[in-house]
Amino acid sequence: MMHIVLENPTWVLLNEIGMKEITQKSLALTYALAITGSELTDWKAVNQAIIQRWSESGLERVKGMAWAMIQAKRKAAHARAKAWAIGLVE
Repeated sequence: MMHIVLENPTWVLLNEIGMKEITQKSLALTYALAITGSELTDWKAVNQAIIQRWSESGLERVKGMAWAMIQAKRKAAHARAKAWAIGLVE
């Protein structure tokens, strides 16, 4: 299994927020990586930048998509572990 590590998540997120071509959905993936990562994130700065770019509701959409991605990944990991435990996969 591959693990992705997001180094300096505050810088990465702020950089992406400043890029016109980055969508909320794309940013949500990076936001999810930052939530689940071990590096410290300046959430106040990141969330303020999101609000400045999109709006308060834009921030809520990004957060919602990020948490949905995290939950989907956890659900898939649980299903894989269960399949392994009952011998469906090696």
